[in-house]
Amino acid sequence: MFFLPLFDRLVSTRTPFVSWGILIACIIVFLWQLSLDNYSLRLATLKYGVIPSVLFGHQSLPSELQFIHPYFSIITSMFLHGGWLHIASNMLYLWIFSDNIEESMGHFKFILFYIICGTSAAFAQSIIAPYSITPMIGASGGIAGILGAYIVLHPKAPVQVLVIILIFIRFISLPAWIVLGVWIATQFAAAPVAFSDEGGVAYLAHIGGFVAGACLIPFFKRRELPIFGKYDPTTNRSDMTMPIKFSEVKEQAKQKYVSRKLVKGGKDGSVPSFRKPRKGPWNI
Repeated sequence: MFFLPLFDRLVSTRTPFVSWGILIACIIVFLWQLSLDNYSLRLATLKYGVIPSVLFGHQSLPSELQFIHPYFSIITSMFLHGGWLHIASNMLYLWIFSDNIEESMGHFKFILFYIICGTSAAFAQSIIAPYSITPMIGASGGIAGILGAYIVLHPKAPVQVLVIILIFIRFISLPAWIVLGVWIATQFAAAPVAFSDEGGVAYLAHIGGFVAGACLIPFFKRRELPIFGKYDPTTNRSDMTMPIKFSEVKEQAKQKYVSRKLVKGGKDGSVPSFRKPRKGPWNI
C-alpha cells in the first residue's frame, strides 16, 4: 500500500509569504543545480552542504572551497536538494502543512522557528557521525520541524490522502496524527541507516527536526491558540473508510487554496481566526 497526502482542510487566514518564499527559493536553487555539470555540482555540494567533520572542526575544506563559515552552511544546505524526488517530496509537505504553522506564530517568528528546526536536524545527524565527510543537503530538517509543530497543534485536522493499493486508487480523509504519525514512524524504522557514512537519507536529521518542532511550537505559537486541536474539525470514521469522489476532492482543494477567508471552525474544514490585534512592529 502507498499513500500520499494531497492537502489539509484547515483554511489559513493569512497569506504564508515566508513559506512561499522558501518554496520558490528552493525551486530556483534546484534549477541552478540542474544547470551545473557533475563536477561543478559536486563542488557546490561541498561548498554549501553541511559536512559534520568540518562543522565540528575535525577537518577543513581546501581553501578554494571555503566560501562560507561551516555554521552558515547549515542555512545554505537547506536550499539544496539531491534530485527530483527529494525536492518534490519536500516541497509537497512544505506546501501542505506550512501555511497553518506560519499563521500560528507570524512571519518573523516562523523564519526563526524554521532555522532552529533545520539547525537541530543538522546537529542530530552530525552528532552521531561527527567525523563524517559526507555532505548533508535538503530542506527536510526544517520541514520536519513544521510537521512536528502541526501534529501538536492540529492532530485531528483532516488531510486528504491519495491511497494506492495494487491497481486500486482511492481518495480518503485521514486525521493528521495518522498521516504524520506514519511519516515519523518510518523515519525511526529507517534510522539505523543514518549511522553509515555512505550517504543516502539522513533519517536522524528528520527525527531531530520533528522533535524540535514539536517541542518549540508551544513557545512560538500565539498565546490564544490552543494545542492538540481543540477547535479543529474532526475526521468522521466514514471519511477514513469510504472513498471520496475526485470532484469532491477538487472542490475541497478549491476551498483550501482559493477561498482564503476569515471563517469560523466547522466540519467543512475551516478554522477559527486567532489573529492578535496589532500592538507594534513585531506583530507580523
